[in-house]
Amino acid sequence: MNYDLVIVGAGPSGIFTALELIKKKYDTKILLIEKGTSIEKRHCPKEELFKCVSCKPYCHITTGFSGAGAFSDGKLSLSPEVGGELPNLIGEKFAQEMINYTDNIYLEFGADENVEGLENTEEIKDIRRKSIEAGLKLVDCPIRHLGTEKAQEIYYKIQQYLVQSGVEIMFDTLVEDLIIEDDNIKGIITIDSKRKKSTEKILSDKVIIAAGRKGADWLKNMCIKHNISHKSGTVDIGVRVEVRNEVMEKVNNVLYESKLIGYPSPFRDKVRTFCQNPGGFVSQENYDDNLAIVNGHSYKDKKSNNTNLAILSSHNFIEPFNQPIEYGKKVSQLVNMLGDGNILVQRYGDILDGKRTWQEELSRSNVNPTLPDAVAGDITSAIPYRPMLNILQFIESLNVVVPGFASRETLLYGPEVKFYSNKIKLDDNFMTNVKGLYALGDSSGWTRGLMMASVMGVIMARKIA
Repeated sequence: MNYDLVIVGAGPSGIFTALELIKKKYDTKILLIEKGTSIEKRHCPKEELFKCVSCKPYCHITTGFSGAGAFSDGKLSLSPEVGGELPNLIGEKFAQEMINYTDNIYLEFGADENVEGLENTEEIKDIRRKSIEAGLKLVDCPIRHLGTEKAQEIYYKIQQYLVQSGVEIMFDTLVEDLIIEDDNIKGIITIDSKRKKSTEKILSDKVIIAAGRKGADWLKNMCIKHNISHKSGTVDIGVRVEVRNEVMEKVNNVLYESKLIGYPSPFRDKVRTFCQNPGGFVSQENYDDNLAIVNGHSYKDKKSNNTNLAILSSHNFIEPFNQPIEYGKKVSQLVNMLGDGNILVQRYGDILDGKRTWQEELSRSNVNPTLPDAVAGDITSAIPYRPMLNILQFIESLNVVVPGFASRETLLYGPEVKFYSNKIKLDDNFMTNVKGLYALGDSSGWTRGLMMASVMGVIMARKIA
């Protein structure tokens, strides 16, 4: 089969590439390939069974049309200060212009018009003052919250629009390899992702890799195999923290999401908050090799009594070790091992006391876990000393901004690890050193999150239209 353009991955960057090409009336044959299924067929059994059943051949939360975006809390960060390093490649002013443009597309497909974090300026000043006192930086970032259930509706509308506009979408299809000859892309080799047979060649002299965070490891392997220029980036090791809504009430009401950055002693590594979910739910994502990773989401209508957020410690490796994705996997495997394949949860006070948490202790707590099958245990036995100390120091600093955050009953879930550490070397057109081969989104190492991945897709389309 021959196509003018093949897009590998139906996450935000791949979707918005196709969407913008339609808007620009790019009259060519486009194929969008997705390892998972269409969005209306994506379903997590945990909603009925209240426990993860390790769906095969892939996890529906991380795989399928719109990627992990459909099952995330659906927050669009409307500032170039958030979402990765794409502004370093395209310029901060242009990045903001493209955020505004892309945000309007989301509005066209039904996103909530309300933007969080624009008002209550005196209250924001008070939070910033406390942040400065604690040695933390508060990042101003307006948030448009889609909500998990609303995000699925929005992406379903986009999926239907693409199909009706003539974009061919091939679901349940895994890209097994790239076809590269004389440093030119010639196409891809695919296989049925469910049956793992019937390989097929698809030819194109333009291929865009938009494999998402889940595809970062696969893309790294392709880089090694085909000499695609790349370098090791940052790996984020962390936990998801859960507290009662009452503790986070002011920050939730004023900012919705508090994006805070610190460099705690003694190591001075970058530590940050990420993906805050007022009234949200802690969730589980399954990656390849049976890795269980903790995450969080929030709905527009359904609310819990808790707020959860990630605290991530950033680490770089140069030499002699330069495999940050593998490092993150090993940490995750250790935590999973202690939880017998499940997410671990531990009370902050038990960590300070040097003891594990027991299930009966959780049942007496003011903070009831929103992840019902999380296993009480000891995450400090698996997360390395340096990131663990960074996290604990950061929690103490955050307690200055949010009194009660460092309560003994505060829950820490692990592992929360972000697999986007491989960074592809790109030119100004997002092309790799292989002619006709482009890389976008979180798997490229240049973006983090829905908005910036979507923006990169829009720009990609304009460059080739």
